[in-house]
Amino acid sequence: MKEKKTNCLVWAVSVVLSALSLSSCGDMQNEYTVRTAYFIFDNSVHQNTVLSTAMNINAPGTFCKIKPYMVSSARAYIFENNYGQSEPSVENAIDQRRTVILGYNNSLIVGFGNLDLPAVFYAYDGECPNCFDPQKLPVHSHPLTMTSAGLAVCGSCQREYNMNSGGNIVKGDGGNKMTRYHASCTGPLGTLAVN
Repeated sequence: MKEKKTNCLVWAVSVVLSALSLSSCGDMQNEYTVRTAYFIFDNSVHQNTVLSTAMNINAPGTFCKIKPYMVSSARAYIFENNYGQSEPSVENAIDQRRTVILGYNNSLIVGFGNLDLPAVFYAYDGECPNCFDPQKLPVHSHPLTMTSAGLAVCGSCQREYNMNSGGNIVKGDGGNKMTRYHASCTGPLGTLAVN
């Protein structure tokens, strides 16, 4: 009899857990995009001070936009944080051998959010997820600008996204949250990996 009660209890718990898991899937948007981004940057070699501010877990709320840049005839990247500081870094021979896909229209935003403990490291696409359409020709860029408050703002639709909390919309019409990529970093003077 005791075994039968235990089986009934196990069955009841599994039914409740199944119902909860099904009900939590409602209107949720996927946390990560299926779109490919690929960027590896060894900041122990480059020592880019602007990027290092966004890769510092002890300075959450600092985000850095990464865009391709040309210095003379050499490929480089410009790193600009949400406090207006910018610094270029020229690719070295190792960087030149790596595949680079900087999001939809060649820009990524990375940094630690300031709303979770421990802080979460985020990587977002630099284009507005509600205005930029890579399928619509001609393709028009709708870049996001960053504020010191950790917001990403679209100049076209005026939506504001909170980069500290997964890129959700905090002002403006409803729609998609920021496009998020898998990413990690190993500290301010470590390696950034978006993939």
